[in-house]
Amino acid sequence: MRQIVLDTETTGLEPSQGHRLIEIGCVEMVNRKLTGRHYHQYLNPEREVDAGAIEVHGITNEMLVDKPLFAQIADELLDFIRGADLIIHNAPFDLGFLNHELQLLGRGGERVQEFCTITDTLVLARQRHPGQKNNLDALCQRYGVDNSQRELHGALLDAEILADVYLMMTGGQTALALASSSEAETNAANPGDFAIRRLSAQRAALRVVSASADELAAHDQQLTKIDKASGGKTLFRQQ
Repeated sequence: MRQIVLDTETTGLEPSQGHRLIEIGCVEMVNRKLTGRHYHQYLNPEREVDAGAIEVHGITNEMLVDKPLFAQIADELLDFIRGADLIIHNAPFDLGFLNHELQLLGRGGERVQEFCTITDTLVLARQRHPGQKNNLDALCQRYGVDNSQRELHGALLDAEILADVYLMMTGGQTALALASSSEAETNAANPGDFAIRRLSAQRAALRVVSASADELAAHDQQLTKIDKASGGKTLFRQQ
């Protein structure tokens, strides 16, 4: 299973108002493991970047003057993502800009959703954590993902962080991405053994806290009450 975690930065919020892409970042996963392959590109949007957008991502107009146009990298980008499951946080935003760029090239009939499947992690997060904050920073805090380098938004960095969040949110298997191929093969061939080793490691890390004398006495008093009320049928004492 090939998945591409994708993020973009833009000149503003609405492609319908003429805003454009200025950065695209993608990281590749195969069978839920980061492969090390990525795609990253800054773009010349052929327009000014809104001041409010610069405050979010820090990408200025001067930084983009010598960058390629979307038309120059479109085929390269589409070849990288084609056929993959795209993992995007708030997918309608990024897809709206990508499809708008394709439309400007006269390729409006070529929508990203037609050659990629889409997984929206914002939708997943809202299903798992209704009524809570589910932006990327909140999810990093919730799942223990390091986002200390994220002082400003950046497409490639955010894609890398989102990959970790997605793996934690859908199974907590980010550690498996660091396993060697031989270890991965062993784990796949002996899933029961791997589960036992993992459970043993978790148990070894647990701290045992014994009940105090007062707590034991209070517990015994409560059992006496239950025993009296049940006619001597307290299962805890029978065992």
